[in-house]
Amino acid sequence: MTPTNETKAMDELPLRSTAEFSQDLVEEVNKLGGEWQEEDPNAIGRTMFDLPHSTDDSLTILLPDKNREFVPSQALLRIKSKDGRVYMAVVVAGPFAEPDGLRGDTNLVVTTTVRGGIFMPPYHCRCQVELMGEEINGQLLPPRFRPLPNSPVFSLSSTETEEVLKAAGDIRLGLAAGHDRIEVGIPADKKSVLPRHTGIFGTTGGGKSTTVANLIAEAQRNNFAVIVLDVEGEYTRLNERTTDPVMLAGLEGRGLQPHGVANTSVYHLIGRDTANPDHPDLHSFSLKFYTLSPYALVELAELSEAQDTRFWKAYNLTKTLLRRLEIFPRKAVLNKDEEILINLDEFEVGYPLMTLNHLYDVVLACTATVDKGELPQPVSPDFKNEQTREAIKVLMNEQAATLEKSIPSWRALQGKLGRLRRPNVFDNPQAQALNYSRLIKPGHVSLIDLSDTNSPVINNLVISDILRGVQNRQDEYYQEYEKGSREALPKVMIIIEEAHEFLSEERISAMPFLFEQVARIAKRGRKRWLSLVFVTQLPQHLPRQLFGLINNYILHKINDEQTLGRLQKVISGVDESLWKRMPGLAPGQAVVSLTSMTRPLLTSIDPAPCKLRMID
Repeated sequence: MTPTNETKAMDELPLRSTAEFSQDLVEEVNKLGGEWQEEDPNAIGRTMFDLPHSTDDSLTILLPDKNREFVPSQALLRIKSKDGRVYMAVVVAGPFAEPDGLRGDTNLVVTTTVRGGIFMPPYHCRCQVELMGEEINGQLLPPRFRPLPNSPVFSLSSTETEEVLKAAGDIRLGLAAGHDRIEVGIPADKKSVLPRHTGIFGTTGGGKSTTVANLIAEAQRNNFAVIVLDVEGEYTRLNERTTDPVMLAGLEGRGLQPHGVANTSVYHLIGRDTANPDHPDLHSFSLKFYTLSPYALVELAELSEAQDTRFWKAYNLTKTLLRRLEIFPRKAVLNKDEEILINLDEFEVGYPLMTLNHLYDVVLACTATVDKGELPQPVSPDFKNEQTREAIKVLMNEQAATLEKSIPSWRALQGKLGRLRRPNVFDNPQAQALNYSRLIKPGHVSLIDLSDTNSPVINNLVISDILRGVQNRQDEYYQEYEKGSREALPKVMIIIEEAHEFLSEERISAMPFLFEQVARIAKRGRKRWLSLVFVTQLPQHLPRQLFGLINNYILHKINDEQTLGRLQKVISGVDESLWKRMPGLAPGQAVVSLTSMTRPLLTSIDPAPCKLRMID
């Protein structure tokens, strides 16, 4: 090959050393502005172009594989858009690995992988984020625009993440999924959180009991008075440390110690067994019939229209009889008792000193009068002497013409009242009524064990009575607090287990008074430090109106599509990615949405440090 003039000229150039060449290269680079510098050396990735399937408030982030550790699920990222705006976003999907320049499902990649080949192309990561807001003057405001393509993305430190999420609280619940050190908790000193009430929902086995046990232990540690309406007796051993190996292993993994809950008491109805007879502070109690509103009794006993009419007739006759016999008002304190009757609100309480046996005897007498038979022997000790029996006879003769004539309806009412009498939990002289001052003592946990009643009606009457009693006592304390005679209000938390049995959507139209009672407590509780917690595995059975009273949610595994669909309509703030994960949540995982948090978080709930009877 004949050399050209150009190649001859190149061959005649003097040979130069590597050092000389490097020096010349450096000089040339400096003339052009120096070495290439990455625009944002601390950026972990870049925003991608929008595609036809892109959605509002959602972005795709691309990043090298070495930075995948910065984008776990729920990680917070800061996006500095090229137009000068700064956005905050959260990882909702990914990171996913994608090969550079190839689709992950190409034949080359699939075949070599299946055949055990060693072909591994260079790859990058992709994750999906949702915009939380735009940062303006230190505040997170709703975004007006989207970050531009190729904008740098930065990860937040744990401290920054905690500040943005506002997830920490004195009442610890667990750790945010995807983070090792970010605690999720409830502020114990903010009226805007717990007194705005809480719902704990999830299927059986999803971890609700563990969440409730932790909530009780942490609330007690923060000096709350906690009242647990326990229909299964599940929490009656909270005073003991857990012995469950799974719980112990989980506690050890988080550096937590097993322990029992301090200052617990177990209360059970007189004549009913308790799930923990060995508890060191065990008390039996009796219901006082006159503390129950007759309107609540009518609803909870599910009386028919005919039975309802006869109930009120008998109830008013019983009041007349008690007045004639001077049982109430009492002759010795007549003026004082008359004043009580003037101020009596039967939507709150019943007629003073009336017992269930008093009412039952009058119903028996009414039934016998309609049936034209002899008056039966009274069951109430107050009515057994000759004078009182004669007073009943006189009253029946006076009212015979006004009594409804259908004997079966009278007998049906008699039967329902008889079922309430049978357990002998009303007006039992062997036990006192609940002491509400003790129940709302700060730092005290009262476990109301209803596991042996075998009667949803009695359980609901107990719950209704306790709600009324706690509210009234807290109202008294609130008035003292406003007058300056009390330094602070006790913080009270009432946990209602199996809430769907107490308030169900199917019965709410027939139970307006009961729901109004709960709504009244819920509304007043926001000023009076009275918090309600509704726990159920069947949230779809709760009335829609109840969701208007609940502002905080802890949602465990829910796999029923209809239930999820309904919850999505009534619970705001939970993004679509978290709803999609709900059916697959592992036991102990929950989506926590609190009024104190910037956004809901998937949370790994702490193992219970105390003993749960149905688990251990």
